[in-house]
Amino acid sequence: MSYGYSHMGSGSRTGRRTLEFGKTHVVRPKGKHQATIVWLHGLGDNGSSSAQLLESLPLPNIKWICPTAPTRPVSVLGGFPCTAWFDVGELSEDGPDDWEGLDASAAHIANLLSTEPADVKVGIGGFSMGAATALYSATCFAMGRYGNGIPYSINLRAVVGLSGWLPGSRSLKNKIEVSHEARRRAASLPLLMCHGISDDVVPFKYGEKSAQSLSSAGFRYITFKSYDGIGHYTVPREMDEVRSWLSSRLGLEG
Repeated sequence: MSYGYSHMGSGSRTGRRTLEFGKTHVVRPKGKHQATIVWLHGLGDNGSSSAQLLESLPLPNIKWICPTAPTRPVSVLGGFPCTAWFDVGELSEDGPDDWEGLDASAAHIANLLSTEPADVKVGIGGFSMGAATALYSATCFAMGRYGNGIPYSINLRAVVGLSGWLPGSRSLKNKIEVSHEARRRAASLPLLMCHGISDDVVPFKYGEKSAQSLSSAGFRYITFKSYDGIGHYTVPREMDEVRSWLSSRLGLEG
């Protein structure tokens, strides 16, 4: 699924490059450090609320890194500035994606993971726009490069997307099937996607179509969970699904 994107004024390209990411919050592992996951908040939120959510999740072997997106004008809000990983416009099947914003956020996330110890497994998760950015990062990992062609060097081991969608889903299959290495990496990466059937912000059909696009592009290990009566928010049983899935996929102790 795509959101439309429009440049905000003539100086937007230069301005976009100088956007600063907000404060990063870290939840330290309470047990042996086996995995590090960057968790990405939704539109208008911040890393602090992500950290509060994850602090109570019984995963003692995971270190959580919770960055805050840059504050930028957002098209869907009429140009009103708020924290956003990239620019979004109206929901659209074939509108353009903000590749520049997506690449900048994906690179920021990769940079946060780049200094983790070699024996620690790394992953990315997120909610809503954060989920879209996490799934975009999964496609960068598969292709071995960002959309702008710069190499992607992080060895992702798990990606979680809650109430989100996949930017660039229309062209993904063509990009991956031309490369044996891209097909191999896509087939190796486990994805967990969860979506409320009553979501009125990112409709369920977009989450479902995104999972189908990833599957047809060669991502073999996709777990897609739907939740009856749930809207655009997380619920305890969904976070419990995240906990058990991560424990299993990352082989965590305890």
